[in-house]
Amino acid sequence: MKSSRILVIDDESSLRTALFRALDRKGFQVLTANKIQEAKMLVHGSQPLDLAIIDFNLPDGDGIEYMAELKTQFPNCEFLILTGHGSIETAIRAMQRVPIILTKPFNLDELLSLVEKALDLKKNQQDARQLRRDSAKPYKFDQIIGQSEPIKEVLGIIERVADTDSTILVTGESGTGKELIARAIHTNSHRAQGPFVAINCGAIPSELLESELFGHIKGAFTGAISNRLGRFEMADGGTIFLDEIGDLPPSLQVKILRALQERRFEPVGGTKSVSINVRVIAATNMDLEAAVEKGAFREDLFYRLNVIPIHVPALRDRPSDIPLLLRHFIDHANKSRNRGLAGVSPEAMESLVNYPWPGNIRELENLVERMSVLKGSGILEAADLPLKYKNHQPRPQEMAFSELPLEGLDFNSTVDAFENALILKALEKTGWNRNQAALLLRLNRTTLVEKIKKKGLRPQNGETLNDSALDQMM
Repeated sequence: MKSSRILVIDDESSLRTALFRALDRKGFQVLTANKIQEAKMLVHGSQPLDLAIIDFNLPDGDGIEYMAELKTQFPNCEFLILTGHGSIETAIRAMQRVPIILTKPFNLDELLSLVEKALDLKKNQQDARQLRRDSAKPYKFDQIIGQSEPIKEVLGIIERVADTDSTILVTGESGTGKELIARAIHTNSHRAQGPFVAINCGAIPSELLESELFGHIKGAFTGAISNRLGRFEMADGGTIFLDEIGDLPPSLQVKILRALQERRFEPVGGTKSVSINVRVIAATNMDLEAAVEKGAFREDLFYRLNVIPIHVPALRDRPSDIPLLLRHFIDHANKSRNRGLAGVSPEAMESLVNYPWPGNIRELENLVERMSVLKGSGILEAADLPLKYKNHQPRPQEMAFSELPLEGLDFNSTVDAFENALILKALEKTGWNRNQAALLLRLNRTTLVEKIKKKGLRPQNGETLNDSALDQMM
């Protein structure tokens, strides 16, 4: 790790020497100067400074004034001011400009402690800036992990509809990543510079939800001590994400419908309409069509929301994406928790691919986080998995067959042809990657390789694959 660069400016030769030796022993890169002009020559065109220790009174100028100049040159530099004047006036003047002051005389341990404090402050500020940058990063399509056909279909729809203002209804089981889809749509739309406001309609009591959505006027109800903006108004110019829209009570369904139709609403207790310019993305894990048939959800609101439906597949319906998601979450856990998980053994991978994942991607992410804490490093073996994830067998697939012809058919040749078609389809989907194709088909890799050789299967370009060519397909 790169050591911190520290500049010391003091006209006392013995103090400069003592500070240089103490800081050098701690592994810091230390520059020393006896006055401002010498310091300017030292730092001109140099690498960034992490900390400057400056005497308040210098032979050729004011240390505080030079600190301001250095701050312009090195915006991320921290400062420690040394002063022989302990008056309150001096302390206040310094405190207005710098985070740390030290009054002479002092001992080296005290100074070293303050140096560590200043550098910790710098690191915390850097971390905070990085967090803000990370939180502002757009949700690009490549953050939606997967190469399976179901997820490719979802991405295709997103790319076509992102830069429109059409209302979108995202459906799918809990934990499939519906909000990630909504954020990706917003980020890649012409509203990306506007706000993205999310609200979980099922997590807020019904008596408070109307105020959360539409705001309220002072005095509208007990406790309404001031006006409050609702989520629709907060999202003006951007996107509002109505998660779990199926949990809306009937009274609010009417008001949501009007807001969608007229692009205006009245806050609770208000009489004046508020106009809004928002794009609406709703999401639900419910079957809204069934809810409409039962009378639990308004039919007109359903059709108003369901302009462009996007169904996010359950994880069990995209098993070929599980290895990619595992790699993604392992890399994230290693980086964020300073762990060293190297991967997943074939036996563990087989169990995880065959597991039905009722909690979907959220459950997979939580499992990796748990394993990063408990396992820490190395290969994740089947024995490391919690009991519920172990020894899962391939799930039976319901095959669709056409009607049997009247004249009958050859059972063995039909089964063989069907098997060939399945294997070729899996190989084509994975670019003839046998490892991924074997996962798709719930076969051992060696079994698949033997079937490919025995059946003489080859890509559509007609090139025959010998053993050597097969071995190169990884």
